[in-house]
This record gives sequence, structure tokens and C-alpha cells, in this order.
Amino acid sequence: MMFKKVALAAATAALGFGALVAAPAAMAQDQFVPLLVYRTGQFAPLGIPWADGKQDYLKLVNAKGGVNGVKISFEECETAYDTAKGVECYERLKNKDGGAASFDPQSTGITFAVSDKAPGDKRSIVTMGYGLSQSANGSVFEWNFPLLGNYWTAADSMIQDILKKEKGSLKGKKIALVYHDSPYGKEPIPLLQKRAAKEGFELMLLPVTAPGVEQKSTWLQVRQQRPDYVLLWSAGVMTPTAIREAQATNFAREKIYAIWWAGSDHDVKDIGAGAKGYNTVTIHNTAEHDKVHDDVKSMVYDKSQGTASNVSSVGAMAHTRGMVISMLQVEAIRAAQEKYGKGKVMSPEQVRWGLENLNLTQEKLNALGFGKILRPVKTSCTNHLGTDWSRIAQWDGSKWNVVSDWYQADQAMVAPLVKEYADKYAKEKNVTPRSCN
Repeated sequence: MMFKKVALAAATAALGFGALVAAPAAMAQDQFVPLLVYRTGQFAPLGIPWADGKQDYLKLVNAKGGVNGVKISFEECETAYDTAKGVECYERLKNKDGGAASFDPQSTGITFAVSDKAPGDKRSIVTMGYGLSQSANGSVFEWNFPLLGNYWTAADSMIQDILKKEKGSLKGKKIALVYHDSPYGKEPIPLLQKRAAKEGFELMLLPVTAPGVEQKSTWLQVRQQRPDYVLLWSAGVMTPTAIREAQATNFAREKIYAIWWAGSDHDVKDIGAGAKGYNTVTIHNTAEHDKVHDDVKSMVYDKSQGTASNVSSVGAMAHTRGMVISMLQVEAIRAAQEKYGKGKVMSPEQVRWGLENLNLTQEKLNALGFGKILRPVKTSCTNHLGTDWSRIAQWDGSKWNVVSDWYQADQAMVAPLVKEYADKYAKEKNVTPRSCN
């Protein structure tokens, strides 16, 4: 396992992905935020810019003086997207420097594993855009926060966009889900099954064995079965492989809709015009450029403190998503300080309260530099997701363009699933739901 202690004021590019200089032990007045990352392994092409974005935003917060004067200390722990290594990282860092403020496991498999530990450890699990979709139910999942969206809301938004293209009817159509054969890839299936029953389309399920570099048989089935659309649940090396196979089998890229983790710059830039028309759903509007990008460039990279080897990474969708995750964690700390004391280090329990009481208005988002990227977000005891918004972005051969209006998931589809699966989890794990009255 690889641990990286991070210097808050200096970093050097090394080993090809920005390994960091060792830092002195965090001061007692610092707020500790652990950073689980995967800079190696099958998903590294996604994990590297995601990790860089998380770290760059924390550096920006410190460059601006911290959270009401409280600086953020952080430490990376390499998981290689391996669940066992991720649990080791969680155990290693959960009590460090007064207790981890909150964890972003950066993996659905790791999230499954540590969600059982979190209530006893009193550590929050923040899973923006991934993880257990049913953990939106805060009465059952007191310590889980799938902020901004999950795989059910994403899949529903994809179907809504396809419905628009098909003039409101999918009856008799065929939609294939090409998915990473893992907990991550299987997450959208319950929602898609409900949608298929409602809309009258046939759902094809095509699992791909990890790491996803061999997909010829999968796309042979696509060519033979001729689905009208393909939904792609992949990440890392699996994504460009899928796009190239679609190109080889002459499946129209504009008929492919990818989850946000399969819709980043590194997934398509080397394919270029061969990926033209490829669609991805964005979480809120992470394809947008905003003031936070300029701040990171001027206050972090211009001072030679950037995490990525090149400032061009700033603004890439995966990097932006990393910054959004760190921003939400920081704003939970700020919200907790409003209740428990400005300028003080917050306990993990206090940060959990902050996550459950986020109220990021448009005015606050504008001030943070995320006003174009996110819409207002508000959480509560019952609602640990906040507000799900998304847009569709399309690759034009050289860049991403937002090509849809805003979508929100149809709660008539999603809410019953959240309740059903949360109730099932509570029964299996012997969890007594909280009263949120």
C-alpha cells in the first residue's frame, strides 16, 4: 500500500503522476481530510485527474486562509481501486489527527465495505455521484452522503434525453447496458428495469469482465442484436476500448450514453473524431468553466503548487468533479463551524451534522466560484443526496459541448427504489431507522 503525506505548500511532479513531498505532521489546529485515491490500476486514467482535483481544491482553500482560519491537512492513500486496500486505507486514516472529517472512498466497492463500519466509527462517507444509490435515505444511512446524484438519477436522466429524441415513446425499442461487471456497473440495473417496464423497451444486459480491455464479444452481440441505444457504465481503460469497438462495429457514437465516470477528456481525446457524437451525462454541469478554475490556476499552479503535472488538467471534467467533492466536504466543515464554533476544528460527528445541513444557495455557490457548475444544494435528515441535476454533454471530435437542458430524475421512478432498497438494507443489517421529525 502506498501512502503519501502531503505538504500543504509544496508539491513536485514525480513518477508520472505528481507524487508529493513529505510534509511535517499536521498541527493540532488543522482539520484532517483523508484522500483515498487510485493513481494506479485499471481505473487510473480516471483516478489521476479526479485525485488531482480533490487535492488542488484543498490547496486553494488553504491559500485563501482555510475555513475561518482553520487550515486543511490531508494525506493520500493509494487503493488501486481494490476494495481490500481501500478498507486498509480507511482503517489507517480514520483516527488520524483527531479523526477524519469525512471519507470519499472513490470506489463503489470500497463504499459497500466501509458503509458497514461507518456508524460504529462515526465517520461520514461522501460519495458524490456513486456508491449505494439507496443511501440517499438519511433515516437509514445516517453516515452516508451520496451528494448531487447517484446511478439511479443518472440512468433516469439518460432515459429522459433518449425519450426526447424518440418523440416521447420508447415502445418496441431496444436499449443495451454495457457495464463493468462489478457493484459499480450493476448499480443502474434496478432503475433501468423499472423504466423498461414503464416505457415498453427491451433492456439488454451486457456485462464486461474487468478491466475491460477485451470487449469484442460484447460488441459482436451489439452488432447482432442491433439495440437502438447503448448505455455505457465503465471507467478507466474500459471506456476508450468500448468507443473503439463501437467504431469498429459501426455503432453510431451518438447513440451511446455514458455515465459521468466514462465521460472525461482522457476517455475521448486520443480517439478524436472517431468518438464524435459520444454522449455523457454530467453531474450537475461539470463540463462548465467557472471562477474556481481561474482561482486554482492563479493561487495554486502559478505558485508551482499544483498537483497535476500540467495546468492544462484544470478544467477537465474529471478534475472538476474532484474539486466539487472537496468543496462539498469543506462546506460541510464550514456549516458545522456555524453551529459549533467558527475557527475551531470540528469533530467527525460535527462534520456529519454539517453534511446533513448543507444549504449551498446560488449566492454561496457564486462566491465559491461554482455558480455555473452547480445548482443550489440542500440536504436534510431524510435527504442525504441533496438536489440531483444533470445535463448531457457531447464530444464533437475535439471538445465537449453541453447539448441538453437541465434534467432531474423522475422521483416516481427513483423514490420507491430508494425506499425499497433502504428498507431491505436496514432489515439485513439490523439497522433501526432514525426518526427525522
